[in-house]
Amino acid sequence: METGKIFMAEDDAEDRSIILEAMEHIQASHIMFFAENGVLLLDLLNKHYQNNELPCLIVLDLNMPKMNGTETLSHIKNDERFRNIPVIIYSTSINPFEKDKCMRLGAHSYITKPISFTDGIATAKTFCEFCRPGSAN
Repeated sequence: METGKIFMAEDDAEDRSIILEAMEHIQASHIMFFAENGVLLLDLLNKHYQNNELPCLIVLDLNMPKMNGTETLSHIKNDERFRNIPVIIYSTSINPFEKDKCMRLGAHSYITKPISFTDGIATAKTFCEFCRPGSAN
């Protein structure tokens, strides 16, 4: 059922551009699909579920309008159809309480947004590891 796609909910156009540029650098931009908030991400998931095309990874910005990353994570992990998809929280926040809360809700990991292009490439490569056949992340 997995399609090798990565779904990312990110409301900041510049942050989307940064990760997309890093994905282009490693020739993987074609697997990225963006939603601007958690509500739109859940719509995207439902649409792809109907087509039997679940992503191999979901990446959630923590601070978004309409439905933030924590709320979106909770919806994903409480939905039988999506709970086994790994979710990475992707944030500028280094607040340990936020990180702990996300991990308790079922996040696979919590990654701080990159501050350099080199860091962005490393982050993009980390995302792509989830889409390798036989990946046991």
